[in-house]
Amino acid sequence: MALSLFWVFFLLPTFGKVFSLKDAEAIRGAAVVNGKFPIAVADEDFVCATLDWWPPEKCDYGTCSWGLASILNLDLSNPILLNAIKAFSPLKIRIGGSLQDKVIYDTGDPGEPCRQFVKNTSEMFGFSQGCLPMKRWDELNNFFKKSGAVIIFGLNALNGRVPLKDGSLGGPWNSTNAAALIRYTVDKGYTIHGWELGNELSGSGVGARIGADQYAADVISLKSIVDKIYRDFPDKPLILAPGGFFDAKWFGELIKKTEPNSLDVITHHIYNLGPGVDQHLVEKILDPKVLDGMEPTFRDLQGILKSSETQATAWVGESGGAYNSGHNLVTNAFVFSFWYLDQLGMSATYGTKTYCRQSLIGGNYGLLNTTTFEPNPDYYSALLWHRLMGRNVLSTTFNGTNKIRAYAHCAKESQGITLLLINLDGSTTTEVIVTSKSAFIRSLKQYNTKASRTKFSHIPRTRKTSGFIREEYHLTSPNGNLHSQTMLLNGKILAVDHDGDIPEFEPIKVDASEPIKVDPYSIVYVHVPYFDAPACV
Repeated sequence: MALSLFWVFFLLPTFGKVFSLKDAEAIRGAAVVNGKFPIAVADEDFVCATLDWWPPEKCDYGTCSWGLASILNLDLSNPILLNAIKAFSPLKIRIGGSLQDKVIYDTGDPGEPCRQFVKNTSEMFGFSQGCLPMKRWDELNNFFKKSGAVIIFGLNALNGRVPLKDGSLGGPWNSTNAAALIRYTVDKGYTIHGWELGNELSGSGVGARIGADQYAADVISLKSIVDKIYRDFPDKPLILAPGGFFDAKWFGELIKKTEPNSLDVITHHIYNLGPGVDQHLVEKILDPKVLDGMEPTFRDLQGILKSSETQATAWVGESGGAYNSGHNLVTNAFVFSFWYLDQLGMSATYGTKTYCRQSLIGGNYGLLNTTTFEPNPDYYSALLWHRLMGRNVLSTTFNGTNKIRAYAHCAKESQGITLLLINLDGSTTTEVIVTSKSAFIRSLKQYNTKASRTKFSHIPRTRKTSGFIREEYHLTSPNGNLHSQTMLLNGKILAVDHDGDIPEFEPIKVDASEPIKVDPYSIVYVHVPYFDAPACV
């Protein structure tokens, strides 16, 4: 691409070198994007968030962070909640979590009293069995319709299980109660995008585990139930499983035994930063090696899918980064967008179709504040992704410091590409140019000759790029405070107004002859409409 080629030559002699600017020190680097073809294709509604079952009594490390954020008690009349979901048009919402396998659906069969969760430390996850009243299910579905949300519901997969000698649970899934809920849902005319079986029962499990062979049989059973109840519908809900942590052998067996079409989506969970009580979470979030540590999981799961005959695709069904409800002023603060957006970028690169964040609201990792419902920084990071990053994922590398994370997609509903740049460095500004892979390779070859060095040594900065404009969205925190729950867009505070409306995102327009300036501890979305990318036509 001619308009990028000049900047490659301008930067070649000084990649990674520090030079003096008027206001700061900076280094130079290049984001090299291969726009010839997509390396993966994500869902249009790639961004997803979860709603959980945890009652107010759910506490971790002496802190009770869930408040009234449960499926059973969430205030559905809050205008910010409604507007926050509507802003995505649509937002996928996955209903599930640790307690989902202990929920009974009060459909009148078997007619047991509808008791709510009660704290009991002797029971799995510290709570007794709970219940979903159909009145509440009606309220939820009316809200989902009003908000335009796309719903995935996690079913109770522990019904009917018996303990086995190896410590796992066996016996076929008793699907009677789940089938009654599905039938009730269809009879009421409610739209469910997918039914997911179980939560964190795969591999070694969390609290309980089920063998892959039995789980596959249960998935096939769920598929049969859905096919029967939705037999008169042209489009049937997706079948998802297992909603657990990736275990290559276990996942491989589940996929093999549900081939070719009993399972639509294989879901896995991510809490790669460890417990929420960890005092080194910020260091982990800002460490490129820690972030890269998730690549094998994404890569290995895609390898299993590609080598099988299944039609199933991969989703991240739940991901809060730090387990046990996260960490206040870390997983709900500005710094967490570095981890979160890197996860979105990396997972999409490896073929993940949808990524569900734990949580929409609740705990210390909600996209919305549990008490006020006002958006935390990650909400705005996610909404910008949803609006700017298209489905087609482009191969992207960054030549320069390892503190810059770079991802590119075809622009959403626009020409060119959108580039995401994440600066993990708190003291250095990086000036970035964007170039195609072919132009970068040509420039390297030409620069290796003495004639080329002479030829390009005096080209002025503005040549070949004049007349082109790009749009930039710079995300920062006030005074560089990583623990701030306020996010700035191009220097202006993002906040809802008095009616609870989500603010508009206004980019700054920049002459293409200038490099992209990525400040310390900042995130930049860049829409580059003039980038020649055949994959985006």
